[in-house]
Amino acid sequence: MTMLSDGVSRVRLFRNPWLERLTVLSFPGFVGLWSVAIPVIFWVAWGSAGVLQASAMVLGGLLFWSLTEYVLHRHVFHWKSDWPPLAALLFMIHGNHHAVPNDPLRNLMPPLVSIPVHLLFFLSFDALMGPTGIWFFAGFIIGYVSYDFVHYTTHQWPGRTRLGKLLKRNHMRHHFARTEGNYAITAMFWDRAFGTRIDRRNEEQREGRVAARIDQQESVS
Repeated sequence: MTMLSDGVSRVRLFRNPWLERLTVLSFPGFVGLWSVAIPVIFWVAWGSAGVLQASAMVLGGLLFWSLTEYVLHRHVFHWKSDWPPLAALLFMIHGNHHAVPNDPLRNLMPPLVSIPVHLLFFLSFDALMGPTGIWFFAGFIIGYVSYDFVHYTTHQWPGRTRLGKLLKRNHMRHHFARTEGNYAITAMFWDRAFGTRIDRRNEEQREGRVAARIDQQESVS
């Protein structure tokens, strides 16, 4: 583990400096990448479906992403494995984030992971839905980018608005109260639907830790 100039620790995943650089992503880099990629996706999709069908597909993609976000976080990122190679892979994907939650370069998914994964989803949608599946993919990507943006803000920005405070407190409970819950970052209704919402009435002692942690983060943000 190394210490950054601003006092934030970082888990080093690779000894090779070039590989290590591929595991991080800055917020400006995130904005630059997706501000180009999203318009390109819509440009490619243009003309493959009518307005109503395209709108329905985009909304369907958004909803599908919200469920994917929950399932990946709960069943993949927090999967416990006794096989050392798989355990190491899971730590590189997500465990390092729980070890150092506030590393600003590890609060966003790096292209090394996000681009291949999204390519697989695109190929799946195309195979199942044909050419119009790209509209579904566009909604899926909008959902993903919204999720990554919200995740970054819950760790790096103070929650000034009512919605901001709600999202921040919801995710901080996952980090500092009980990691087996509050898996959804944006679509919090999935935790209610699947019974994994951290109920504050049953977390009174831990809730104090969460509130203190949020106050600490807001004071330094």
